[in-house]
Amino acid sequence: MKDDHQGAPRTVPIQSATFSNPTNAEIRRAAATGIYDIRGGGSKRKVPHFDDLLFLGASISRYPLEGYREKCDTKVVLGTRFAKKPIELDIPVTIAGMSFGALSGPAKEALGRGATLAGTSTTTGDGGMTEEERGHSNKLVYQLLPSRYGMNPDDLRRCDAIEVVVGQGAKPGGGGMLLGQKISDRVAEMRNLPKGIDQRSACRHPDWTGPDDLEIKILELREITNWEKPIYVKVGGTRPYYDTTLAVKAGADVVVLDGMQGGTAATQDVFIEHVGMPILACIREAVRALEDQGLHREVQLIVSGGIRGGADTAKALAMGADAVAIGTAALIALGDNDPRWESEYNALGTTAGAYDDWHEGRDPAGITTQDSELMKRFDPVAGGRHLNNYLKVMTLEAQTIARACGKNHLHNLEPEDLCALTMEAAAMAKIPLAGTDWYPGKPGTGF
Repeated sequence: MKDDHQGAPRTVPIQSATFSNPTNAEIRRAAATGIYDIRGGGSKRKVPHFDDLLFLGASISRYPLEGYREKCDTKVVLGTRFAKKPIELDIPVTIAGMSFGALSGPAKEALGRGATLAGTSTTTGDGGMTEEERGHSNKLVYQLLPSRYGMNPDDLRRCDAIEVVVGQGAKPGGGGMLLGQKISDRVAEMRNLPKGIDQRSACRHPDWTGPDDLEIKILELREITNWEKPIYVKVGGTRPYYDTTLAVKAGADVVVLDGMQGGTAATQDVFIEHVGMPILACIREAVRALEDQGLHREVQLIVSGGIRGGADTAKALAMGADAVAIGTAALIALGDNDPRWESEYNALGTTAGAYDDWHEGRDPAGITTQDSELMKRFDPVAGGRHLNNYLKVMTLEAQTIARACGKNHLHNLEPEDLCALTMEAAAMAKIPLAGTDWYPGKPGTGF
């Protein structure tokens, strides 16, 4: 602390917690430009997450499994409720929907290659199905979105499952964006749009307005595919109990639940940070909805939004999910935000690990771009191999945890295997606080 010229102590400057430097910078940016901030990715605020849960490994009261001799199965079958041809996956980790347009063609190919090597599925995203994606994906889920961009009835028959997208975690209740600089000739042709013109995706489907209409739409999809394809319904994490209940009553085989940490190609920052709930708060409510209808495990639950590794996967499964989906983590495995391009990220006014201006189409890694020169930097064969390696590690990590808890299948993990480190996580996940048998709101406790 310094003295002024009269010798009196000065007060220490204190930055406002409410008007922080990033907040003030955003106010100045908005004042200068008059437009809201657009970016990609998911929520960057710290919210209760899987790190706030721990596993209770086996000791005397539980018997662990030997990793080298005793098997821990990882297979999952999706679509067993009504579909004639359910999807069988070797691992309970799938690749979430990410569009061609938001991603480059080689990046979509790499996702297909990596998923196929790992024995799992990948998903199209807005804008339709590319031939390289279909050609390199052993199991491909076709998304039906409100925009209907690139929607082709023939592709509904070529896919292995159909995902009706009602919402996503980064922007539940909102639509997407693909700015003109990424509307190349090929993207424009597939989406039936003019080249170079900004595109907005609708926030709701044009041909149905509620769960009764959704049931009719699902029946239409079953008829056009001869009841062969599993039908998923994807919702953003807002009211998971009611949304799961209505999706099941409409006839879904699989419910996909996406928390606010899930990424998007581009939308308003205010949407990403202030709409939706963390996935930790969504899973148990969705499971409760399935249990109340007697359909838990018969209707499968896939959860996503901030899944990073095998521990997150194991915790989601222990809470009742059948599988998880990864998007942002998959892009990082391909090489997105890699420090090798640090100087070029710096030239764009950002740094590796923080780059989120995917909508601008200038990604140095060649992944979230349609620039032909930048795309040449990305090798889809190597990218697919890296993704497969990452998926393999995720699975091995989850198996390690499951064996330590005495489980011979990842689906045998259960809430009893978990404890919570914080009151918030305990309340959201309905998992007892470590060292107790209580969580906030537990039935019969009165508080």
